[in-house]
Parts: sequence; structure tokens; C-alpha cells
Amino acid sequence: MKKWVSMLATVIAATAVLSACGGNAGTEGSAQGNGTGSGETSENAGPVEMTFFAPQGKAPMEENEFTRFIENKFNVKLKWDLAPTDALQDRRQLLLASGDYPEVFLHGKFTTSDLQNYGKQGVFLPLNDLIAEHGPNLTKIMEEKPYFKDAITAPDGNIYALPIFNECYHCTYAQKYWINTEWLEKLGLEKPTTTDELYTVLKAFKEQDPNGNGKADEIPLTGAPNKYVWNGNIDAYLMNAFIYNDNDKYLIVSDGKVDFAANKDEWKQGLEYMHKLYAEGLVDPASFTQNDQAVGQLGNKEGDEVVGSITTALVSYLVNTYDKTITRHQHWDIVAPLKGPNGVQLAGVTQSVGEFEFAITNKATEAQQIAAIQIVDYMFSEEGALYAEYGPTEGKGWKKAEPDEKNIDGQPAKYSYYNLPERDPNVVVNESWSQIGAHDLSKTFRDLFAEGQDPLAAEGYGTRLAQATNLYAPYAPKEVYPTNVFILPEDTETAAQLTTAIKDYVQSNMAQFIIGSKSIEKDWDAYVKGFDGLNLKTYLEIYQRAIEKESK
Repeated sequence: MKKWVSMLATVIAATAVLSACGGNAGTEGSAQGNGTGSGETSENAGPVEMTFFAPQGKAPMEENEFTRFIENKFNVKLKWDLAPTDALQDRRQLLLASGDYPEVFLHGKFTTSDLQNYGKQGVFLPLNDLIAEHGPNLTKIMEEKPYFKDAITAPDGNIYALPIFNECYHCTYAQKYWINTEWLEKLGLEKPTTTDELYTVLKAFKEQDPNGNGKADEIPLTGAPNKYVWNGNIDAYLMNAFIYNDNDKYLIVSDGKVDFAANKDEWKQGLEYMHKLYAEGLVDPASFTQNDQAVGQLGNKEGDEVVGSITTALVSYLVNTYDKTITRHQHWDIVAPLKGPNGVQLAGVTQSVGEFEFAITNKATEAQQIAAIQIVDYMFSEEGALYAEYGPTEGKGWKKAEPDEKNIDGQPAKYSYYNLPERDPNVVVNESWSQIGAHDLSKTFRDLFAEGQDPLAAEGYGTRLAQATNLYAPYAPKEVYPTNVFILPEDTETAAQLTTAIKDYVQSNMAQFIIGSKSIEKDWDAYVKGFDGLNLKTYLEIYQRAIEKESK
């Protein structure tokens, strides 16, 4: 189980995470040559018609260049049932509840509980035999990376849906901390390595006028809730200097034994530390409410710079890293995980396959099932992944790399998305499915693409993120609970209820303890006692059973 959990830590696939990767998307190369899947529909037969469910973009999917390419290649006619991104799951649930759902969910954002539920009902068809007969690229990937197969296989042995297979290195350690080195230099300070040193630095940022304008306008530390800025929670980074904070279910694992972090004395110490920072004005009060636009306005404010540090996966949330004429970002640098008073020094790990996207329903005929699996299998080939992500026409979203272009590891690149013809900003790009649908975005594919070698140049942002991540990788916990583990079928309903209640309880109390509306000294014992009423014992038993099943 330890080995499985450790290997699963490389698999990342969440849409918010992927969009943050920007142009660095990529996939595993396939041994299928040009990527053509076996058994394509005969040109002599009429096109197979079917409906795909997906999010609504800015341009019609019917007119999308990759859509037309797929229709021609596989002799299919695709109809679309589209929903706004922010209403995607609601629309999906309405379709499933009404029984009027499409043959294929191309992008459904399903959880493991959803898969078991709809698989048991017979709504989602098992994909195992279809993959074995018509999915050479998927078969190859599952053979080469068995942890991927393990992660997508339900307890009954069936594969009911497929996720985006994303091996984004910098996404794996997303709980990062960036600091303004120009301010450090002006004040004669070094980057902090411990929680005590961080306090000293933030105190100096607040009191010693590092931007030199004679005003007390400095914000020593800012952040944002995860739903607004990817891994922007201040507590997600700082708590890892006291006890591991997975920023999700608050589970810790030791020798295969599941325990809970958010009721431990170390958690209390972390809250006391963060409350001290907040009470002394070292933490931006807006960190608990602001969105990405507000963060960007702070960081890119014209004139005197006002932000000293930020917790986020991507420093580009705060300061512009893409405009070659703007250089402010160049004096922002990564800070490694801090060491706490008890010697704890951990990096938060994002280690799940995320939400599942592609599923075939029992509305699909045999011909539709075969065509659908061939399409998604093609998207797990090198060519299919390239076209799905960047479009099928060379010279628009991608091109062959120049001889001197290198990938993120400094090796010769095969493809590049740099130095392409400028786009008309008034024309909506509609040539690829981009982050829509399950496809291969593994490290092998990513490594085919050129990346700028100067980490402070706009073209080298991916290199910069990789180098920053290198500081975090050595501090990963030995064992991490897999985020999207398959809960045993008999536990799914209870797990869903308890997980939501416990997570809400932890997060609301954390905020109250940090800002001081609850007293850690007076209210901590009542907070801990509150977990009894939330049935924490059953919560831990359910998640223990889940990983014991996975370790078999």
C-alpha cells in the first residue's frame, strides 16, 4: 500500500490544476506510431451518431477543428449536450436523475462514489473489455504505469470512467510559498527557513518600510481560498511546519494506519502560530476571502509594490510572468518548506487522479460504444493528445521544435508552442478540446515539448516552477493518503456525509481560531470534543478500510 500511495502521488488530474499549467500541458507518447487506434469505423458505413456531454466553451463545439477532425477520422457524427462550467455538475445530475442522459459523458467530473453508484445501477458501462479490444493506447499505458490502472479500477474490478492522466510535476507539490527578495535585500534579511525566522521577516516587512514610500501600506503575507487561487490557503503551507496538512480530508498515515491531524496538539500549536501572525497584522485579512483578480491587482499594482510574500502554487497569480516588458516577477523567489519548533518540515502533496471525465452509458449501442472508446483511446496516443490539446493543424497551437530547443529537463524537444504566429485577440480560438475530456497528459508527453531554459524569462516559467518544486520534493511525507481512493460501496453514503461535515467543521473553526473570534486557550477542548458528535471514529474506520482494500 505504501508503494501504491507513493507512486500515485505522481498522478494529478483536476481541471483547476490543469488550467494553471497553461501551455505546459502534455501527454505520454504512445507506441502506436501516428496514434491511429485499431478498428476505426469503415468509410463505407454511415457515420455513427452519438451525443457527448461537455462544458460549454466560447465557441460552438460543432465547429471546433478537433471535433471535425475526429468526425472524419472515426466516421462519426457528434451531437453535443453542453453546460456552463459552473453549472456542469448540476446539469449532469439532472440528466442522470431524469434518465434522459447521453450516450457518452466526455467531461463529467465524476467522483469515485459516482462511478460505483452509476456502475452498480448499470448506467455506466464497464470499459474493461472495450479497452482490451479497441484501446491499444490505454492498454499500453496501464501496462507501463500499473498505478494508473489501480487508481481507475473500482473495488469490483471494473473501470467505469477515465480521468485526464496528468503528471504535472509542479502540481504535485502545489502548497508553495513565494517571497519578495527585493524587500529582503533592502532590509538585510535572508529567506526564512524556520517559523521563527518567518515571523522576524514578516515583522520587518510590516514595520521597516521595505518599499520606501514612507507609508505603512505593506502587506507582509497574503493568500486566498483554494477555490479562488490554486493552493492559496495560508494554513495549508504553514501547518506543515507543525503537522501534515493534506488540505483536504485532514488524514495522516503511518505504517498503513490512518489517523486524523486536525485534533492533535501539533495542530493546535500551528493555529496558535498563525493566530499570532494574524493578531500582529502580519497576515492579510483578505486572505480568507479574496479571489484571483484581487490577488493580481495587489501584486501588479502600479507604483510602489505592497506585497511581501504569498502562499500559492503559481507566483503568476500575484505578479505577471508572461509579459516580457514586466520584470517585477524576477525578484520573487520560492521558499522551501519551513521547519517548525518541533523539527517538523513537510511539503503538501497533491496526489490524486482527480475527477473522472469520460464514461459510456447504457444508452450507447455497440457501434457507439466502440466508436467512443476508439476516440478516447486515440486521445491517449501521442498524436491524439497533441491534437486534442493544441489542435490538429501544425503552426497554429504547436509546431515541430527547432534543433536547438530543449525540454524542461534540458533534452532535445520534439514539439514547441513558442514563436508561433500572433493571434487576433478578437477571434475566439476553436481548434482543440484543450482540457476537455480524458486524455494523456503524462510526463512522457510533456517532455516532448520545448521549454525556455532561463527560469526568469517568460518562456522559462515552466522551468522556474520545476526548479521551485525541486525544493519541495525531498520533504514529502513517507505516506500520503490517496485523495480519490475508492471507498467500499457499503461505506460510500456515510463517507460522503461525514467527509463534508468534518471538512466544514475543521475549516470554519480554523478560520475562527486564526482571526481570534474563537479563543484557542478557551475553546480548543470544546472543538476537539465536537468531533465525537461528528462521528470521527467511523470516519477513520471507513478510510482505513478503503486503503486496506487498495493495498491488496
